[in-house]
Amino acid sequence: MALTISPTVLLVSGAVVLYALYTRIALYLRRRAFKKQHGCQPSYYRYNKDPFLGWDVLQESITNAADHKLLAGMQARFLKLNTKTFHSRQVNVPLITTCEPENVKTVLSIKFKDYSLGNRKAAFSPLLGDGIFNSDGEKWSNSRHLLRPNFARDQVADLEAFERHFKLMIKHIPSDGTTFDLQQLFFRFTLDSATEFLFNHSTNSLRVLGDDSGSAEAAFAKAFSSSMDDILQHFRAGPLHFFRRGKKEGLEAVRVCHEYVERFVDEAIAWRRERDVGNVEEKEGDRYIFIRELVKQTTDRTALRNELINVLLAGRDTTASLLSNMFFEIATKSGIWERLKEEVKFLEGRPPSYEELRNMKYIKWCLNESLRLHPVVPGNTRLAIRDTVLPLGGGPDQKAPLFVPAGTTVGYSPYTMHRRTDLYGPDAHLFRPERWDTLRPSWEYLPFNGGPRICLGQQYALTEASFVTVRLAQMFDRLESRDTNGGVWVEGLGLTLCSGNGVLVGLVKGEKA
Repeated sequence: MALTISPTVLLVSGAVVLYALYTRIALYLRRRAFKKQHGCQPSYYRYNKDPFLGWDVLQESITNAADHKLLAGMQARFLKLNTKTFHSRQVNVPLITTCEPENVKTVLSIKFKDYSLGNRKAAFSPLLGDGIFNSDGEKWSNSRHLLRPNFARDQVADLEAFERHFKLMIKHIPSDGTTFDLQQLFFRFTLDSATEFLFNHSTNSLRVLGDDSGSAEAAFAKAFSSSMDDILQHFRAGPLHFFRRGKKEGLEAVRVCHEYVERFVDEAIAWRRERDVGNVEEKEGDRYIFIRELVKQTTDRTALRNELINVLLAGRDTTASLLSNMFFEIATKSGIWERLKEEVKFLEGRPPSYEELRNMKYIKWCLNESLRLHPVVPGNTRLAIRDTVLPLGGGPDQKAPLFVPAGTTVGYSPYTMHRRTDLYGPDAHLFRPERWDTLRPSWEYLPFNGGPRICLGQQYALTEASFVTVRLAQMFDRLESRDTNGGVWVEGLGLTLCSGNGVLVGLVKGEKA
């Protein structure tokens, strides 16, 4: 029996095909005119051999990640192609990757509105919700407006609180040169100080170090680390997320984190209500409490929780990673420790003031050099939400503008950019703080992102890292590396970049070995 197709079906099918063909032709013509208008030329640099799914690049990245060489592998791609911008592909996503400062400036600032966070939002949402690090457009603008006043003060950090937590940290540092992992203490220190700054209540994880009592604070500290590991795995898995293991445990860790933070949100909302009816009197000179400043602007429980967790993530991880990477490098170079000790000598053992911290030039150089060599956020991406242009990368010499179609992911690599010998000299791979005596970089140095999304808490982080460095230099005569990898830094890439081999050191008081 012959299959009969009605004229109506044929007509509709033909119309659909013609419409699809029309839209494709219209898109082609529109993009051709767009490229001509902006002087775009095609890219001559493509990394992957598989042009359809990019499995070769994906497999290479998986191998590099397992070997703790994901960032070095990215740098090697630029060097292999002898380029600053190249195309590749990952499954169904076209990629443009760049280490060109002008391109980074364009993505993050000049054409900021042409990009979104892309698939990062889905991975980070369970923990971060619509907080400042995980939102675009109006939601992001509202978050920025809510948080910015709280970081605009001259003295954003509480040095007295830093000193209290530092004294707890010191109790876990052997003073006779016994080997220990300083990085573990840094992550606990920054968690404790950040939670006190945000909630007016510290997790005090340094106080309960080695205590498995199951307190709410210990449970939160563990869950916070677990939930961040989970969202990182989610992000890396991309469209294959549904096939990975551990999703249930990750969601449970997120639940513990949310419940812990909501406790302080509820207390702050109750404080706001009491304040509004006149039962609470604020006095000039009262200690600054971040959560109470936030609750003056909104009592939205979910919004408050999300923003606090977003800021906590940045407040703990960035500073701890910065300190860890820096001390790993300093420990292998005794001359740097001696110079740091000389710079803090005038304090005669007392804690520094804000003004004194700001004027410590060599400590600032060390922090800058650590953020250059091991940027705490070493790579990032944006998704083009409309057809747009990068100023460089087109043509055989890459001097012409490069067309970026909507739906393209643009990745930028501060790790590679910070190690470019044409920008930082032939010794760009070395930790040398003295280079900052004359360096005055612009977009080629990106320690805290840039443009409208530049990190609000960078002054807090630098103040905290400076304070800890000063106090350690005051208290210990020698800092010795006990690294098991011969003093060669190993990539520890999570949501931030730290030392994959820890920071195994010995700190010595006096002249005893």
